[in-house]
Amino acid sequence: MMSKYFDYPDADLVLRSSGPDNIVEFRVHRCILAAASPFFRHMFALPQDPFTSKQIPAVDVSESNTVLEMLLQFVYPIPDPPIATLDELTPVLAVAMKYDMTPAIASLRRLLMQPAFLEADPTRVYAIAARFDLEEEARLASAHTLRVNVLELAPSDELRHISAYAYHKLLALHRTRAAAAQALLVLPEDVKCMSCNGYTTFAVPRWWKDFEARAREELGARPMSEVVCSLGFLARAAQTGCERCAGSILDAHWWLERLRKGIDDLPSTI
Repeated sequence: MMSKYFDYPDADLVLRSSGPDNIVEFRVHRCILAAASPFFRHMFALPQDPFTSKQIPAVDVSESNTVLEMLLQFVYPIPDPPIATLDELTPVLAVAMKYDMTPAIASLRRLLMQPAFLEADPTRVYAIAARFDLEEEARLASAHTLRVNVLELAPSDELRHISAYAYHKLLALHRTRAAAAQALLVLPEDVKCMSCNGYTTFAVPRWWKDFEARAREELGARPMSEVVCSLGFLARAAQTGCERCAGSILDAHWWLERLRKGIDDLPSTI
């Protein structure tokens, strides 16, 4: 079965896919593969059998026709294939790394860091980057993982391939930042509630007790400011206080902004 995209009449090489799906032959050009990959360049430099030199040589590869076709689309001067999921991207990146196809690797690295992947599954993006030693991508992805509780990660194939060192670095980032964020939860004495304080010099408002407890828990799991400084989070704290605690929270807006900035300014990458 011939590929519908790669069936060039002037081809001088056939790549033959394998795997559980249909075996497909790709009629391609050695000059393009050699320019894109040192692996193929060195292979083509080897002496050929004189008996087969007049025939188009065929090379059996271990990749499926789907992965091979997507990889060749990144190599040839044609539009890149659409990649909508990490399930599609990962095997293509693995093969590009295997054959040292620099142009394809560069395109796939950019795709890996697209916002849709980072927002949907940042820990998986980090794991993929760590698996293939993509240091800059791993560093950037680690910041996005702060929105996720890394101790409750769902199993994924990528986690099987990363080193204990890479996983430890991610855990260390979360723990260090969580501890630093929790240390900022100190209410200034001039933040009061007249009803809770009464005539005492300083007493902790009731809303603060609830806010602090839940904020410590939230920051321990996800050391980011978005949740603990949100209106919904503050509204719940107000509901646990007295009738004047809502006003106390409004008066404390300056401190809440300082808390937000303090958390946001903490180191956010491995």
